Amino acid sequence: MEISGSAKVLGLFAHPVGHSMSPAMHNAAIRVLGLDYVYVPFDVAPEGLEQAVSGIRGLGIAGVNVTMPHKEAIIAYLDEVDPDARDFGSVNTVTNAGGRLIGASTDGPGFMRSLTEAGFSAGGKKAVVLGAGGAGRAVTFALTRAGARAVVLDEVPEKADRLAHDAGKIAGASVTSVEPSFLAEEMKDADLLVNCTPVGMHPREDAMPVSPDLLRADMLVYDLVYNPVETRLISAAKAAGAHTLSGVRMLVYQGAISFKKWTGVDPPTDVMEAAILARLDSDK
Repeated sequence: MEISGSAKVLGLFAHPVGHSMSPAMHNAAIRVLGLDYVYVPFDVAPEGLEQAVSGIRGLGIAGVNVTMPHKEAIIAYLDEVDPDARDFGSVNTVTNAGGRLIGASTDGPGFMRSLTEAGFSAGGKKAVVLGAGGAGRAVTFALTRAGARAVVLDEVPEKADRLAHDAGKIAGASVTSVEPSFLAEEMKDADLLVNCTPVGMHPREDAMPVSPDLLRADMLVYDLVYNPVETRLISAAKAAGAHTLSGVRMLVYQGAISFKKWTGVDPPTDVMEAAILARLDSDK
């Protein structure tokens, strides 16, 4: 793609950053729409985060995505954080509004859009959420607000307890945290399982966040891991007859919401998804 002298810069703050699909999907959308933008990955170590955020202002970068390990830490360096992201304690999108940096989280809306598209209505359903990090918090808040009964588990129980406490402040919320040893019991009547941990992600594709015998045909299994597209969890869920969703969907939809915040344009999600799948296939 040709970059003009007036091109606006978008980017990604992550560490490491080389595995990210975001540059591929955003630049594909930019090309198709003919916009004068370019999306660039920035490998930002934790100790360099404050300087990197200052660089957004100094370089006039239009906006950035934020992912591990910066989603929570970046809040301290922003001028404004929208209410949802403040509740989540997690930011994945920063917009530069004339030097004023505004943080938001598009993870929850992206997640819910993918659920709705799949025909799953969260109201009154029981959801087991594995992981209480940035993604787990966004997913749990989104499900709770949609009327689901959420059960949160994390290998660090204190993180799950904190998430349950925070999400429990929502009016009418039903959210609890349990020790990982109670997973089998909680899975017996779960309508939805969401893996918000990196378990099963490349290069450790053989790992499984739950035992296959806990999966049932009458449930939806959603793995936010997207590399590989079909994780061991997704394969096991399909073998059990369960409905499944890949993390590619959430990646695309959260990215599309970020894209519109920066450019004011709705991007072609089919183009974004195709770019991700092509990149994943080329990396095999």
